[in-house]
Amino acid sequence: MTRRYFGTDGIRGTVGEYPITPDFMLKLGWAVGRVLARESGRARVLIGKDTRISGYMFESALEAGLSAAGVDVALLGPMPTPGIAYLTRTFRADAGIVISASHNPFADNGIKFFSTDGTKLPDAIEERIEAMLDEPLTTVAASRLGKAVRIDDAAGRYIEFCKSTIPNRVSLHGLRMVLDCAHGATYHIAPSVFRELGAEVSLVGASPDGLNINREVGSTSPATLRAAVIQQSADLGIAFDGDGDRVLMVDADGCEIDGDDILYLIARDRHERGQLVGGVVGTLMTNFGLAMALEGMGIPFERAKVGDRYVVERLVEKGWQLGGESSGHIVCADVQSTGDGIVSALQVLALMVSEGKPLQALLAGLEKVPQALVNVRLTPGSDAKALMASPAVQEAVTRMEAELGDEGRVLLRPSGTEPLIRVMVEGRAHLDVEGLASRLAAQVEQELG
Repeated sequence: MTRRYFGTDGIRGTVGEYPITPDFMLKLGWAVGRVLARESGRARVLIGKDTRISGYMFESALEAGLSAAGVDVALLGPMPTPGIAYLTRTFRADAGIVISASHNPFADNGIKFFSTDGTKLPDAIEERIEAMLDEPLTTVAASRLGKAVRIDDAAGRYIEFCKSTIPNRVSLHGLRMVLDCAHGATYHIAPSVFRELGAEVSLVGASPDGLNINREVGSTSPATLRAAVIQQSADLGIAFDGDGDRVLMVDADGCEIDGDDILYLIARDRHERGQLVGGVVGTLMTNFGLAMALEGMGIPFERAKVGDRYVVERLVEKGWQLGGESSGHIVCADVQSTGDGIVSALQVLALMVSEGKPLQALLAGLEKVPQALVNVRLTPGSDAKALMASPAVQEAVTRMEAELGDEGRVLLRPSGTEPLIRVMVEGRAHLDVEGLASRLAAQVEQELG
C-alpha cells in the first residue's frame, strides 16, 4: 500500500501547510481513535510534545479527535520522545503520540506514534489509520466520549527511570558539565537527572519560548556547547536535540564526541563486561573506523538504512541490543525501546566514573577516518530518487568510487525528514574527502538545474 502521510519517522512538515494543519490533526486523532477502539475496545492514548509554539494547537486538535472517537487521553505536556515511549509502556496505554519535528526549526512540526510496548506502530496499524482518514468523521454518543486527564508527575517518573539505567553505586559527584537542552523537551528533565546523580551542572539552551527550539543550540549546533565547556573549564558537555532522542558530547578540550564515538564506548564497555548481546547495528553513515574497531574486538557489526526505525528493526531481527547512528540516535534496547539521549549519555558517564578516565582517553582504541557530508537542497517538485538514478549522477558516483578504490566509499541518500539529498564521501586521511564530496554535490546540483 502506498503511504500518503506516514514517512519513516511519522508525519512531518511545515506548520500551516497540509497535512500539518489543525483540521488534519483533528481528523488524524479521530482516525487513530477509531482504529485503536476496534483493536482493543475502550482505548487510552498518551500525548506528549516538545516546546514548539504549535504544539499547543496540535495537542488540542488531537485530543478533540480522540475524544470524538471515544478514546481517553492522558496529557504529558513537554516531554522527550523517549520519555513518551517509556510512559506509554508503563501506563499500559494503547498508544503514545509525540508532537515534535525533532531537530527541525520551530516552523516545522510533526506527529509520530508509539505502540503499547514503546516501539513504532506496526505497519498494518498505520495503514488502517490512513484508510480511516478517508472516512467521514463521526462522533460517538455523548456518554461514550473520551475523557482527558493530565499526568502531573510525568517528568518525575521519567527522571527516575533515566537514573535507574546505571548502577546505584555510580555517582557523578565531582564532574563539572554543561548541558545544552536545545530549548527543547529535555529542558526540565535533563538538569534534574544529572544534578540528582551528583554532577555540577550549568545550562545553555534551557529557556524555551516556543520559537527558539534548536536555534543555534543543541546537538545539531554544537559550537555553542563547545564554547561554554571551554569558557567554564568544564569536564565535558552534553547536547540533546529538540525532542531528546539524539545526543552528542564534547570533551574538556571542546572536541566533539558523536554518535559513532558514543556507540563505540558503550559497545566496548559491555563487551569487556560480558554484557553485550550479539553485535552492534550501525547505519550506512556509520564511520568505517568504528566498523574496523568493533571487528578488532571480535564484535559483529551490521549496517542498516539511515533512521533509528531501521536500526531498531535490525536489532529485533538479529536479537541484538545495541545500535545507533552517527547523528547521536543510540538505542540501548536492554533498557529502553527507542533512542534516548539522556540514557545514552548516562551509559558513557558511568564508564568514565568506573574507569576514572576522561572521554578522549576512553576513545583511544577508535580511529575514525575522515568523512565529509554535503547537503543538496531539492527544488520544489523534484524527485530525489529519480535525480540520484540519473545517468549523469550515477556516472559521477562510479568515477569517484573507482578513484577511491578500497580506501573509501561514496553514499548518496535522500533525507527522510527534509527536502535534501545527502552526499557523503569517506576515506583514508590522505584523501581530500571534503573536495570530493563538494565535487559530487556540484554534479547533483547541476542535474537539478
